[in-house]
Amino acid sequence: MGLYDRDYIRDDPPPGFSLGAQSMVVNLLIANVAFVLVDFLFFENHPLSDYLGLRSDLLRHPWNCWQLLTAGFVHSRRDLAHIVFNMVGLVMFGRGMEEVYGRKEFLRFYLAAVVVASLVWIAVTNLLSRGEAIMYGASGAVMAVTVLYALHFRGRIVLTFGIPIPALAMAGIYMVFGVWGLGNQKSEVAHAAHLGGAAFALLYYFSGVNLGRLAPTSLSPRGLRPRPKLRVHEPEGREENLASQVDRILEKISREGEASLSAKERRFLEDASRRYQQRRR
Repeated sequence: MGLYDRDYIRDDPPPGFSLGAQSMVVNLLIANVAFVLVDFLFFENHPLSDYLGLRSDLLRHPWNCWQLLTAGFVHSRRDLAHIVFNMVGLVMFGRGMEEVYGRKEFLRFYLAAVVVASLVWIAVTNLLSRGEAIMYGASGAVMAVTVLYALHFRGRIVLTFGIPIPALAMAGIYMVFGVWGLGNQKSEVAHAAHLGGAAFALLYYFSGVNLGRLAPTSLSPRGLRPRPKLRVHEPEGREENLASQVDRILEKISREGEASLSAKERRFLEDASRRYQQRRR
């Protein structure tokens, strides 16, 4: 069995979560909370969401396209549960995805999910002639992160409405609620944005795309050319050597716990996980 066929590489990211500058999940959490605090302190009469939220008339005012991104970072200050539930979901499921994809690719995925969820909301709102409306919140991006997590760790048990169920079933329930909610015109929940985020996660996962590879290396004509895909072929002996080192580290975790790992051993496991992801693509 090769290194990349092993269950611990395929299904489980390294356990634990570090609240440090190296965590993109924490950076996003801080950014979202900061917007709420600024809203409370400096925008008492006119909520920040009125300026940064996504308005349904964007098609008539395309110069406000920046709202597609900023809407994902403002929340209702009348209902703190709005940001609390979003941030809990981001931390619960985002940390696993950051371990799998790395800081930069996770950030690219998250920001792209914000924009895609916003675009889907704009399209659905105008197609259904819902009239003038405004949308804001990280729910679309968090739904994308949640669905991506469920696709990676399908059988992992998570609490959903207080009931322990497999992660994939949880994501399915959320999407069913989203479809059902589209028909409720009185609902203040942006169900279309949730479904847009979920659809983006499905496309991202099954296409195996890496958003970093799609970005040009520069603005020159040469930099805008598609970069050729590089395939790295590991010699069989080298792969087996990597596998034996991974086994040794995992045995150490089993005996002494994760805290016993050195920084070098942690980096090695992260590198092995990234190698697996590249191998899949």
